[in-house]
Amino acid sequence: MSPSRALLSSVRRVVVKLGTGVVTHGGEGVALGRLHAIVEDLAGLRTRGVEVLLVSSGSVSMGARALQLHERPRSLGVRQACAAVGQGQLLSLYSQAFGQLGVTVAQVLLTQDDLGDRDRALCLRTTLLRLLELGAIPVLNENDSVSVRELVEHRKEALEGFGDNDGLSALLAVAVDADALVLMTDVDGLHTSNPATDPAAQRIDSLERIDEATRQRARGTSATGTGGMASKLDAAAVASEAGIPTLIVDGKTPAVTSRGLAGDSVGTVVWPQDRKSARKRNIAAGAPHCGALIANAGALEALRTKKASLLPVGVLDVQGEFARGDVVEVRDASGRVHGRGLANYDAQACRAMAGRQSAELADILGYRGYDAVITRDNLALTDV
Repeated sequence: MSPSRALLSSVRRVVVKLGTGVVTHGGEGVALGRLHAIVEDLAGLRTRGVEVLLVSSGSVSMGARALQLHERPRSLGVRQACAAVGQGQLLSLYSQAFGQLGVTVAQVLLTQDDLGDRDRALCLRTTLLRLLELGAIPVLNENDSVSVRELVEHRKEALEGFGDNDGLSALLAVAVDADALVLMTDVDGLHTSNPATDPAAQRIDSLERIDEATRQRARGTSATGTGGMASKLDAAAVASEAGIPTLIVDGKTPAVTSRGLAGDSVGTVVWPQDRKSARKRNIAAGAPHCGALIANAGALEALRTKKASLLPVGVLDVQGEFARGDVVEVRDASGRVHGRGLANYDAQACRAMAGRQSAELADILGYRGYDAVITRDNLALTDV
């Protein structure tokens, strides 16, 4: 039996991806009315306490129109030029639309290295989470003006690029521990056959496994973007592996994101086998630890009861050698392990700042970095 859609009502952080077919009228012009309706829906979610990250395609199409090109560019160089023109226009559109509703947006452009490199991925995650805490909606896109690879690889393989933004949105959802991924396209979910050629095709409400038969149903690509239903299933598979449900919906349906997260039967939900955070599981048990931070009783109490970050002032000692971004244990003075987390500094820096106030770090290190040795979002505590 499929999980109940009511489970989606508990979502508190969501990544929403808009395809080119949603942002534009068949790639020939911005669908302003549709976009403003989507913006209003997402702003409403943000007002109700749901953290939203928006991945938007459309910069190449907008740039091509501004440059008066009459067909979608095929040359990589021309595509990059179009993206350089269109990215600014796309952000301006979102900034104005969200701003009218009292919501601030922030542009984040990514290349394949930003999520493939450990240090850069940690910096990106921290930036995005701070933006969410401040009430902003990050608007993300692959930086097509400088990216040179166009195929997305499974995240277990070498990261070759995001291509159509479906892969980017899935990797982003994993990176920020999203509770759900919403992929907006120009069809209302996965069907029993291709709805463009088969009038009898029926929408599949819920999917618990992506197998070869499922992929066969997803044949074909979008005319306006570089993705398609197959690409969305690939993205859903990446999210599912990390315990994140994916909702594939028609972006032309009014208030489709808020309706989907409220449990309405819209689009297709791809359920993960395990809805716990794979990232936290990996920190807690999967990744090998490289050292340990010995925390005082007050710091440990704050970690458990106040969901605080581990600050330098709460560190008594540093054991082992580790690099920034490595997994380290958090122990008490007796050696008992209370959790594991990703270190914001290497072992040498941690030793230098142990027991000191965060305000002193710039003088100690010669630069101002993170206030915490381990931020709360990168910490997995033990159950006892």
